[in-house]
Amino acid sequence: MPSTGRYLRFGIAILVIVGAMSYLAFTGIQESKSYYVTIKELQGMGDQAQTKRLRVAGQVVPGSIRRQGAGADFQIDEQGLKLQVAYRGTEPPPDTFKDNAQALVEGNYGSDGVFHAKQIQAKCASKYAPAANQTATTEAPTTKPAAASQNAN
Repeated sequence: MPSTGRYLRFGIAILVIVGAMSYLAFTGIQESKSYYVTIKELQGMGDQAQTKRLRVAGQVVPGSIRRQGAGADFQIDEQGLKLQVAYRGTEPPPDTFKDNAQALVEGNYGSDGVFHAKQIQAKCASKYAPAANQTATTEAPTTKPAAASQNAN
């Protein structure tokens, strides 16, 4: 019987470890979960918006960026609806973060009506668009299909 007690203690230790790991995994997933909403949806959420981690996208309003150390205060616009954002992250905003850039902010909506962002992703639309005066340098070759040239005879 002494070996049965050893197996029981070993089984209980394994259950405690698996239980602790499951709890940590569950809470980690809950903390990292965020919901993507539009500015219109955010404004219609009421008090629910203050309890969830959210992601909101929009175009940075020209002239609204006020940098403060590694952070920034600015506005984003989506179809005429504006949202004031206060970014206080661990890293400064990316190089592509400037006027008229598309920005995706992640954080919490405060009771003060300001979105408190912990992360920013920015894409400068003009950087990825082709230049207006740029022309194609190569054209696709025009060849006749073999079947068409045989039927022409």
